[in-house]
Amino acid sequence: MSRVLILSWEYPPLIEGGLARHVRKLSEGLVDHDVEVHVLTRGGEESPAEELANGVHVHRVREPNRPRDLGEFVTWIERMNADMLAAGVELGDRWDFDIVHGHDWLVAAACDHLARRFGSPLVTTIHATEYGRHQGWVDKHPQSYIHGVERWITNRSDRVITCSSYMREQVADIFSVDESRIVVIPNGIDPDDLPAAGEEELARLRGEFAAPDERLVLLIGRLVYEKGFQIALEAMPALIEQVPGTRFLVAGSGTHEEELRTQARELGLMEHGTFLGWIGDDVLHQLYRIADVCVVPSIYEPFGLVALEAMASGCPCIVADTGGLREVVPHDEVGLRFRTRDPEELGRMMQRVLTDQALCERLVAEAAEHVLRFDWDDVAVRTAEVYADLERSRRAPARGSHLPSTDI
Repeated sequence: MSRVLILSWEYPPLIEGGLARHVRKLSEGLVDHDVEVHVLTRGGEESPAEELANGVHVHRVREPNRPRDLGEFVTWIERMNADMLAAGVELGDRWDFDIVHGHDWLVAAACDHLARRFGSPLVTTIHATEYGRHQGWVDKHPQSYIHGVERWITNRSDRVITCSSYMREQVADIFSVDESRIVVIPNGIDPDDLPAAGEEELARLRGEFAAPDERLVLLIGRLVYEKGFQIALEAMPALIEQVPGTRFLVAGSGTHEEELRTQARELGLMEHGTFLGWIGDDVLHQLYRIADVCVVPSIYEPFGLVALEAMASGCPCIVADTGGLREVVPHDEVGLRFRTRDPEELGRMMQRVLTDQALCERLVAEAAEHVLRFDWDDVAVRTAEVYADLERSRRAPARGSHLPSTDI
């Protein structure tokens, strides 16, 4: 049985975004395939320092709440890595780890030191890049610092995992990483994580945001510039004129929230919608079931989990024709794609979905089959194969071997 140490800056119950959910589902899936998984993460006073949760050994370092200022955040991350490194060294005294697996630049320094100390291959999953988030503008601190760490850790790692072919190409191009060292393993989805509330509860929830004869457009996710919510808001006035009674719901929080609220006020939209702010998963997942359409208007999107969740919940989906969204919504049988940054085309597509019941029913039916391709068990199997391949390479005799060395 292999033993892996996975490092992540977030893990339930501490959830900053999709990364925590990804690492949890991956870790639990690996356990089901005979991999002993230890997760080293951070936690607050309310979380145990160590616990065995669904077969996963979770070890937490205590960290203060993260600062909002990005410059201070980088300094805070450096301290977190130092604390994780110290904790990881202690774990290495208790267990022998065959693989070290880090998620994103946030844990890169600790992963590097621990992999070298253990003599273990290093795997890094890149969920997004600073270059992509800022459309290539990474010449100033702290973006330049984060970009540099990402370049270093992807070239340092024995294998890099990305969630889409789009991200593989980006990592290879931006960081000059040989594509032979990059493995594409899409994210998964578990329908059991998207339970439906009863009809009465769903009707009550929808009644908070729209009347029975109105239409509800859902925008959900982190409110940051690259998610493109400003494009969807720009499309709303014309849509409301064409389809009277249309309302919008923005669910989430982030650094771009005030700009979006200001934009909505300037467009005269505040009486036609709601900014819900951050909400827990129990309510969030019900929003897909009460909306008439979910729009994912991202400018930059490595994968597109929101689109996947919407389709799995029976909500028609419209996405921007960019990044990993092209792979999550590969054709117009399962969802519609509009030209990125084009609010006029988005508006026309929203009008189609909101006025064509037959189209909606077809999209929902086809999407229900399509989402079955994104299975967490398959994610775990393919990740375990990456581990096994690296372990075989490490054990292989150096002389005459055609495999790349993984000695570190």
